[in-house]
Amino acid sequence: MTRSSRATESGLPHDLSFEATIAAIEKRIEEAASDEDRAAAQAELERESRRVFSKLTPWQHVELARHAQRPRMLDYTSRLLDDFVELHGDRALGDDPALVGGIGRFRGRSLVVVGQQKGVSTDEKVKRNFGMPHPEGYRKALRLFELAERLGLPVVTLVDTPAAHPGLDAEQHGQGPAIARNLWALTRLHTPVFTAILGEGGSGGALGIAVGDWVAMFEHAIYVICPPERCAEILWRDPAKKELAASALRVTAAELLELGVIDAVLPEPGGGAHRNPDAAADVLAEELDRFLAGVDEGRWTLEARQQKFRRMGRWEDAG
Repeated sequence: MTRSSRATESGLPHDLSFEATIAAIEKRIEEAASDEDRAAAQAELERESRRVFSKLTPWQHVELARHAQRPRMLDYTSRLLDDFVELHGDRALGDDPALVGGIGRFRGRSLVVVGQQKGVSTDEKVKRNFGMPHPEGYRKALRLFELAERLGLPVVTLVDTPAAHPGLDAEQHGQGPAIARNLWALTRLHTPVFTAILGEGGSGGALGIAVGDWVAMFEHAIYVICPPERCAEILWRDPAKKELAASALRVTAAELLELGVIDAVLPEPGGGAHRNPDAAADVLAEELDRFLAGVDEGRWTLEARQQKFRRMGRWEDAG
């Protein structure tokens, strides 16, 4: 297992409370005096990782999705894409660093890629607005979606945001209409759309780029209508009930797959994506490769995408 070098260099804390035993074994591996001791500790690490990660609570999934060392959008694009050229601006007001988009090549194939970048260091987080896009970001994404359609290129969206920016300036610049326009456009786009939930998939901030033919979600990511803390505050007037809210909201990939909200769960390497970003990128690459094979077979159609989202939703008649 390897740690994300970018996150480590940032000096941010990286071990959650339930990861304490895993971190202790990792330290023993680093300090092992012999290959035999190192191999024994490595085997123990694999057993402990399976034990810990096989019984995570919904709130622990939330903590992992927000992990300081979790790979960000640009960690994946740097591993998956060649010749990535970032495109800037919404052709109306400005550029939004929280939402990154451009054209790159994946295994020799050109794609349009759009996603949220949270940042790692404090300075980058501030620059990227903690991955919370403004309306300019969603309009930039829309411009790139339309460009992909004109060029006949598949679209890949990488979701990692706590929410769209909630500030007064965003509302003044048309946050709601910008997201709504993207939802409308993605349900009418005549080019295949692949979506991956990398970490946090929060509210309309995520949905604004997440209407895809195929929506895949990393095992320890979350996809939710509002943060559990905010949900607890609304329902129980007590943000401390965030763990209860996380359970009620059904935030985990396994639950959302069962509900039909997503199409696939991407397994994370032992100990989570933050402990081995390279392996996590390999998992995403294989899923994207399968999606593009479906593109060549004509599997993804506009009508099928529209029907997929129309079928979503379950209810029971209590009467």
